[in-house]
Formats: sequence, structure tokens, C-alpha cells
Amino acid sequence: MAKSGVGEAVVVRPGFKKAKVPETHTGLVRQARKINRALAEVYPYAHPELDFRNPFELLVATVLSAQTTDLRVNQTTPALFAKYPTPEDLAAANPEELEQIIRPTGFFRAKAKSLLGLSVGLRDNFGGEVPKTLEQLVTLPGVGRKTANVVLGNARDPKTGEPFGVPGITVDTHFGRLSRRFGWTTSDDPVKVEQEVAELIPKSEWTMLSHRVVFHGRRICHARKPACGACPIAELCPSYGEGEVDPVKAEKLLKYEKGGQPGQRLSPPPDYPGQPAPPAAATAREG
Repeated sequence: MAKSGVGEAVVVRPGFKKAKVPETHTGLVRQARKINRALAEVYPYAHPELDFRNPFELLVATVLSAQTTDLRVNQTTPALFAKYPTPEDLAAANPEELEQIIRPTGFFRAKAKSLLGLSVGLRDNFGGEVPKTLEQLVTLPGVGRKTANVVLGNARDPKTGEPFGVPGITVDTHFGRLSRRFGWTTSDDPVKVEQEVAELIPKSEWTMLSHRVVFHGRRICHARKPACGACPIAELCPSYGEGEVDPVKAEKLLKYEKGGQPGQRLSPPPDYPGQPAPPAAATAREG
């Protein structure tokens, strides 16, 4: 397989042929697991790019991340959590004041309604604590399977420090796009994508697979101009050639640390080895 370092364009070996979507389920499983292992080598530090310090902050930030970038959310949440640090505080928020704080994330009226509703639900139904099951989480306003899987796979118990540790596949726009490009699914429905990919990858890998695929989608396999010529897993991809294949031109399309720019976190925790230095909010690139 072609390899590349940070910011290093791929030089595809002579006789290169792009991968085909396997005709059998067994073949698809093998190919999917190869891609997962390859992405694990490229992004050994993959992690959630939302800034958070506890399950409540992760839950709120994930709701805010709909239809915007994690970077934009990270620029917004410090003021939000300074004013409303707990579910009880947020449940009692003035709707208009809340809307103004979260306005930069877009769809702020609908998001404010969801945040108020989920905070009331946490306060009244779960003792102010974020529940640890998908079935309970999706009863909260504005919380679907995607948000629930993010929380369950990445949050830690604020009292014990133990991870929630519930594997889940997070189907956002990046994950859905790459799953179709890889041939793992043909569906646009997030629930069906989740179900079909779950049949290909071991459950223990679901959370990290989600991070790796999202990292790749943000940095290299972009929606409009995928950087195929700079892709370190090009030989495994059945969609190679949909984007720019010239290595020099493709490298110019790279984002974040692959292109010499930092990622989306503004306050990365200390337990993510390899995490790039946090960017300045005024100059960090979005995508």
C-alpha cells in the first residue's frame, strides 16, 4: 500500500489499480477491515474534535455541532459553559439569552429549544446526570443515535473517571460519504449506514473507526475535491480517481495537520498523543 507522512504526497507504484468493491460479503468484510487498519496507522491519534470536560459538555457540544463545524462549536462553548455549567443552570436559562450565545453555530433557535429540553430532561429524569445507555439518551430532546453514540463512546464518568465505554458508530456527513465511497453501503439513511457498517467491523472498533473515518474525510477525502493523489490508502479505495490524482495538486488540497494546519480542537486534553498544537481561534481553518 502506498504510504505518506504528514504533508507528503503519495507516489502510487507502477501498475497501480484502484480497488474494486468486493462481490461477496466476506470480501467486503476483509476489505473494510483492511481500510480500518490502514486508517489506524495514518491517524493513531484520532479522537473527538469537540472540546469538552464532562459528559454534559460533550452532549451539548454534539447537539450544537449539527450543520456546522466542530471548530465553530469550540469557539462558542466556552462562553456557554461559563454561564451554564450544569444541566440545572441550562434548564433555567432565558431562551433569548441562550440563543444569542449559540447564534454562531447556526439554527440557533431550534438548537436552543433542544438544549433547554434536554437539560430539563436531565434534571427531572436522570438526577442531572447524563445517562449511559442509548435507549435513555435518545429520549432527550434533540438527541438522536448519532449524538448518543458520540457520548457513549467518548464520555467519562465525572465521579470515577471511567469511560462510558459503549461502542457506537457515529454517522455524520463525513462518515456517510466515505462509507459510500468505500463501497460499504449505498444508502443515504444514517441508521441504515450504521447498521450496514456494523456488520463489517468488530464492535470493539466502532468508536475508533468513527473517529478515523471522520478524520480522513476532513483532512483528505473531502466532499467536493477529494485529494486522491495524496491519499495514503489509495490502493484500498474503490473510488480512487473521483478527486485530484496528481500528487502535487492533490497535496494542495490537504487540510489540518496533513497540510501543515492544526485540527479543530482549541483545548485538546493531555491524553491524546500526537494532537497538533491548538490553533488561534481567529486564524484556525474550518471544514
